[in-house]
Amino acid sequence: MNCPSCGFEYTYALDDMQVCSACQFTWNPNEVKEENVKRYFDAHGTELFDGDDVIVIKDLRFKGSSDVIKQGTKAQNIKLVDKDHDIECRVLGFGFISLKTEFVKKV
Repeated sequence: MNCPSCGFEYTYALDDMQVCSACQFTWNPNEVKEENVKRYFDAHGTELFDGDDVIVIKDLRFKGSSDVIKQGTKAQNIKLVDKDHDIECRVLGFGFISLKTEFVKKV
């Protein structure tokens, strides 16, 4: 059974629970609905939802540009997408950009 948190295929049993080898998420396999709903988490493990506000936790450079999004920059009203970058949002001074969840924390 794949991990309901990250989708990783290698899990193991621990007592009556299943544990993901990759993200250490623990769940009861009898209570999990078999839905392919991807869940998104910020760098600190807090679940993200559409419409949340996030803060960038690391200076991020744009590929092919000298522009930098500084640590602490706020992105408002995020949209979660199932692409290479998980978040589409608008950042003041930069416009619409895509970010990875590993570089943000929920406000």
